[in-house]
Amino acid sequence: MAKGGTTSYAIRRMRTSKRADAEQWNERRRACAHALLNRTWITKDSDPEMFYWIKDQYTELRDWFSEYTGFVLILTRTMAKLDKAPLVAQPWMGIAEFREVRDYTFFTYALWFLEGKTELDQFVLTDIVEQVGEQMAAAGTTVDWENYQHRLSMVRALKKLRQLGVLVGIDGDESEWASHSGQKNNVLYECSPSTRYVLRHFPRSLGQYREENDFNELIVYPETDAAELRKRRHRVFRRLLLEPAVSDTDWHPDDLYYVVTQRRTIIDNMQFMFGMEGSRYREGLYFFYPELTGECDLFPTAAAVSDLTLLFAGELRRRLGERDWFVTEQGTIELTRTDVEGVLYALKRHFEDYWSKEHRTMGLAELAAALTAHMSEWGLGNWRRQDEGGQGERFVVSAALSRWNADYSFDGDEFDKG
Repeated sequence: MAKGGTTSYAIRRMRTSKRADAEQWNERRRACAHALLNRTWITKDSDPEMFYWIKDQYTELRDWFSEYTGFVLILTRTMAKLDKAPLVAQPWMGIAEFREVRDYTFFTYALWFLEGKTELDQFVLTDIVEQVGEQMAAAGTTVDWENYQHRLSMVRALKKLRQLGVLVGIDGDESEWASHSGQKNNVLYECSPSTRYVLRHFPRSLGQYREENDFNELIVYPETDAAELRKRRHRVFRRLLLEPAVSDTDWHPDDLYYVVTQRRTIIDNMQFMFGMEGSRYREGLYFFYPELTGECDLFPTAAAVSDLTLLFAGELRRRLGERDWFVTEQGTIELTRTDVEGVLYALKRHFEDYWSKEHRTMGLAELAAALTAHMSEWGLGNWRRQDEGGQGERFVVSAALSRWNADYSFDGDEFDKG
């Protein structure tokens, strides 16, 4: 009996240890998946622990992303990168620091310059400026380095490259060159090994693409039924992973059929790889991250405009039975600009003492613009122009917003619904 009991204890302890190891492995895999999805890349120098976790689980991560998204996992001796691209481009997906289209142009041409350099090559800012200017002129695009705005655009592009770690600053600052263009304000740089991995690799020559949407292609699919199913699966997972919320009305009919019929498989895979919790509602399949913080940006954000959005959601819920607002079968609400400003007026009248100074001093039109821009960025609403004969634009509030409700807690009189 004693011997059997000892063996039983050893088996239980071994099983407990295996479960703990498996759970740790799962947690690391999810951490790796989130990092790959939300960071430009993971370098061995900046985050060695994450880099080696990805290296350990490379095969599983590579196969999952290939099977469900079409994203390619790149692993070199110094970095790991998930080569990804959205299916539907959104305004908020650009580089936040950039102000002009010209910024992106200089960013791309600077990468062209860097591709001709090897690791640890040193060069100065005027080398980049001279060669980029010549290359752009050869392509029929004029750049004037005497123009302060052009220099500012180049500075924003170079600062972004430095932030990414592609361009390593040795001595000097770009801002001095922007303010006083000339040799005496030069900057010394080195090139990092990550340079050639910034831009996404395309499966075809760029000259073969004719329309803007063609550029979202990740791989070339053969013309078979199995390939068509894989392509559809990739489209669905790419949108679910890279967009905050996708309602049923936002899907192509073929993709919606896949979402509805394969929702259990989708939910299980998102939970397995990312730990996300998915639920099917009347208006769509939505995913939520159970933790309060993570690699990704989460809604509500720490910005005060997110608090305003939650208050707006609560006020819409209270007023639904009192206002003659158009509510669609999908649960969306169509509001005029006057409607939006009217709701904000009521909220401001009662709650502005609790708001940030910025929002307290805004006029209703400015406040409505900030609110609707934030909601649009998170897939919670968008402006739509009515058909000919309609009454201008209406803000269509997504049914996803109904999943939130917020109010301030007060001692005393109940909020006047006014």
